[in-house]
Parts: sequence; structure tokens; C-alpha cells
Amino acid sequence: MKLYTRTGDDGTTGLFSGTRVSKDHPRIEAYGTVDEFNAVIGLAMAACDRAKALDARLLEIFTEVQSRLFDIGADLATPEGANNSSKIVRIEEHHVDEVERWIDEIDGKNPPLRAFVMPSGCELAARLHLARTVCRRAERLMVSLGQLEPVGHGPLRYMNRLSDLLFAMARRANHDAGVGDVPWVPAKR
Repeated sequence: MKLYTRTGDDGTTGLFSGTRVSKDHPRIEAYGTVDEFNAVIGLAMAACDRAKALDARLLEIFTEVQSRLFDIGADLATPEGANNSSKIVRIEEHHVDEVERWIDEIDGKNPPLRAFVMPSGCELAARLHLARTVCRRAERLMVSLGQLEPVGHGPLRYMNRLSDLLFAMARRANHDAGVGDVPWVPAKR
């Protein structure tokens, strides 16, 4: 089987339901950005050192998260009630609860947050902050899509929690690397 199909040469793509839509359709923008977010998580994973306990734990978490992001992509590509929708695993409350447990685990060892912090620090933290911003963009696109067509609450809640998790991870990566939070300093009037 060849990698290319030529079916998208006209600027359309197929949803899992079999429906064809424009490649710039809000549904495609949403799940395409979820895919981009997944790739940026892979970039963060590449900066992890398995010999470090925190990094090894982050890799465990990210392995789970990347699979859930594929589930979200499939969910977005297959609206409930569409053809093949019974084949899709949907994000549920227990998935969101799991992310909240990870946040508590990771953030529990961070120093108290005293100010807004800059997205900077060690390489791993910088990559985690980049992932956080792409996650937020994917979430915004999902909200926009939800104003036009149904989008499940599970994926939205999951993405919202993931951005919090990534923020906690970035702060923790900096803390473990001996890099303090860089506070936002508002401009003087």
C-alpha cells in the first residue's frame, strides 16, 4: 500500500465517518492542532533524561497522554452519531481525573507560586512551555468548533487540564535543574 492516496489533491480530506470536508474546515483545524500538540510533546520528551527520576516520570505520563491525544483526534474526526462513531473511544471523566492526579503529583514538589512566570528556563522547561501554548491553541480551536458543531465536554476538559499539567511540569523541570521561576515584571508607568 502506498503512503499517498491523491484523494486530498482537491483540498479536501476525509473524516472517519466517510464525509469529505475542506482541509481548512474548523474540525480539521482542531484535530490538526491536537496532532501538532502531540508532536511538540514528542519534542519535550526528546529533552528528557531517563536517568533522572523526574524525567523518567514525565516520559511515563507523556506516553499515556500521547495515546489520549490520538483518541481526541479520532473523536474530533468522528462526531457522535456519525458513521463509525461507535468505534471511537471518547475521553471521559476518569481520564480528566487522571490528569488532575498527575498535576497534584508534579506540582506538589514545586515551590509556592508567587507571581506570573515567564515561559523560560532550562531546555526541558522551555519545550514544556511551548507544548502548553500549543495545547491552549488546540483547546481554543475546539471551543470555536463547538460553536458550529457538537464537541464533547471530555476532550475540552482534558485539554484544559493538560495545559495546567504542562505548566506544573515546566516549573518542576526548572526547579529540579536549579533554575528559579523568572517572574513577570510589568512595565513601569
